[in-house]
Amino acid sequence: MDSKEFVRRRRQFMRMIGKDAIAIIPASPVRHRNGEIEYAYRQDSHFHYLTGFPEPEAVAVLVPGRAHAEYVLFVRERDAVRESWDGPRSGTDGAVERYGADDAFPIADIDEILPGLIEQRSQIFYAMGTHHDFDPHIVGWGAEREFVALNHVLDDMRLYKSRAEQSTLRRAAEIAIGAHRRAMRFARPGRMEYEVMAEVQHEFRSHNAELSYTPIVAGGANACVMHYRSNDQRLAEGDLLLLDAGCEHDYYASDITRTFPVGGRFSPAQRAVYQVVLDAQAAAIDKVRPGNHWNEPHEAAVRAITQGLVKLGLLKGALTHLIKTRAYLPFFPHRTGHWLGIDVHDVGDYKVGGEWRVLEAGMALTVEPGIYIRPARGVPKEFWNIGIRIEDDVLVTKGDPNVLTAALEKTAEAVEGLAAE
Repeated sequence: MDSKEFVRRRRQFMRMIGKDAIAIIPASPVRHRNGEIEYAYRQDSHFHYLTGFPEPEAVAVLVPGRAHAEYVLFVRERDAVRESWDGPRSGTDGAVERYGADDAFPIADIDEILPGLIEQRSQIFYAMGTHHDFDPHIVGWGAEREFVALNHVLDDMRLYKSRAEQSTLRRAAEIAIGAHRRAMRFARPGRMEYEVMAEVQHEFRSHNAELSYTPIVAGGANACVMHYRSNDQRLAEGDLLLLDAGCEHDYYASDITRTFPVGGRFSPAQRAVYQVVLDAQAAAIDKVRPGNHWNEPHEAAVRAITQGLVKLGLLKGALTHLIKTRAYLPFFPHRTGHWLGIDVHDVGDYKVGGEWRVLEAGMALTVEPGIYIRPARGVPKEFWNIGIRIEDDVLVTKGDPNVLTAALEKTAEAVEGLAAE
């Protein structure tokens, strides 16, 4: 992403916190999987949002109004020996030249320098509890000063996606669309769920993208487990496969779910349930408009799914009463979406002052209704173990909803076509 994007964010953030404040944002630490084996490094989302700096052992400090140096980075020094093992470091010069810091210091000197930057400020914006190793230092340096939750400002900023962010979200969506198509064409009776997952990961890595979360590759009854992640069962003829998989491209996430027949054809019962979910998603997406509140897409999905369950004979009674008593919950137990951005479940409040947040242009979210039918008394056997979710990524615009993942097939006929190829 262009460095000007990070400059714009820092300036906006500093305007919002004011000249009597200082903001301190540590980078993510290196985390170990086991022994000396490290997980692949992923930068802290807030730190990345404001700096674009990709290395660990760093701290960003924003000091609004400070002469000549409002933006200070503490970073690792260059070290030829360590760099021969772990790769190049930017060092203090690189932090200034490549990442736009007004000034940069070795991280080893932070105890001597940062207290002096704090000294003239009465407020410290910091995410207490997020960086456990760093918290004691901040508490010691910031004695007698007011601590303000960094998230109050940054979470709100991150809700509104700039043109550059929207473009990156679209690219993440495009890559994920290719992965889902590849998976639909690959899945066949007898193949393993993890083989399908491997196809998805191959497509992501082929486009320099990472998983934005552990995929759900759920065949048959596994699709009725909301967070199924074992991905180790064999696919069978007649199964549906629920594939929930998204990628992270340049720190921005996609999140898509499609459900398709492993053998290439829906059974009549599967197709009937699928159409209910598809209609519910269409009703929900239509509510993703500026001026509507956050819960309106969910309310639309609940209404459509409850109507569909009545039509299928799985619920009985008056629609209004069924919705009021939440009779749909055994079949539709989750919300219809979440914010989307640098984190796949992105930051941002869903309510403000106790009221649902009003949708505004630039916000991005998922829309993902589903129906999950477990074996139960009174449920016709042809519906048992049907789990269907359909999920797309949607950008709120000044007009109609912009479905970033609209190119991925989702009508019953189109999905069957891909699955049968």
